[in-house]
Amino acid sequence: MTAKIRRVECYDATVRDVPGEGYRVLSLLESEGVNLLAFNAVPMGEDETRLTLFAEEADNLPHVAEQAGMDLGVPQHAFLVQGDDHLGALAAIHKRVHDAEVNVFASWGVSDGAGHYGYVMWVRPERFEEAAAALGV
Repeated sequence: MTAKIRRVECYDATVRDVPGEGYRVLSLLESEGVNLLAFNAVPMGEDETRLTLFAEEADNLPHVAEQAGMDLGVPQHAFLVQGDDHLGALAAIHKRVHDAEVNVFASWGVSDGAGHYGYVMWVRPERFEEAAAALGV
């Protein structure tokens, strides 16, 4: 499989950093039928965690966030890359953006251990369309 690249929206929300909070939020998303493409949690100080949610269909996400007591703010745009894991896979993706002279300012990814990877990449909002064109999406 060649790399599949798509535009995605993500939302950031800050939650309390207490045992079970991640489970509470993820369970609520599940019960409301929100399918996540990606999810990230990063500590923000001693008692808060920043969640980044990438929903396949984000239409219901604001309603669910309200139920969970989370403020989502405005959606951010990113690219989700999924493909076969091989040496240089991410370099090839970055080369396309580099050739368009667009800077990737944040990213993270993971290999599934079975020969595939997932990767999320952000560029500055004002350069998003240029990066999308370079990536063919």
